[in-house]
Amino acid sequence: MDYETPEDLLYTEDHEWLRREADTDEVTIGITDFAQEQVGDVVYLELPADGTALTAGEPFGEIESAKTVAELFAPVSGELIASNTELEERPELVNESPYGDGWIVRVRISNAAELDGLMDAEAYRAQLPED
Repeated sequence: MDYETPEDLLYTEDHEWLRREADTDEVTIGITDFAQEQVGDVVYLELPADGTALTAGEPFGEIESAKTVAELFAPVSGELIASNTELEERPELVNESPYGDGWIVRVRISNAAELDGLMDAEAYRAQLPED
């Protein structure tokens, strides 16, 4: 199966994506098309409050579907500046638009060098399982 993998994003082995906002130290984070497919229909997200300090590689929330509960891992360290509050009422946006309206959090990164450890779209696609 071909999963949508936008070229302008960075990716983690935990199937999260990261978009750096132009000329800022802010990034938007969500889960990939592959991840939302694996999780199934999202019914709830547990996210931290604005101002929470995130540490790269550490869990920062949970995503719940009819078939599983999975942790969300921070791809970078920094301060959470916004959660997608629309997901409280419409968690299905994660399935419907994982790279658009289904974004999960925005973070002000504290160590830009951590971005170097993330994958580009080609590397991410190469590590996805074959059908």
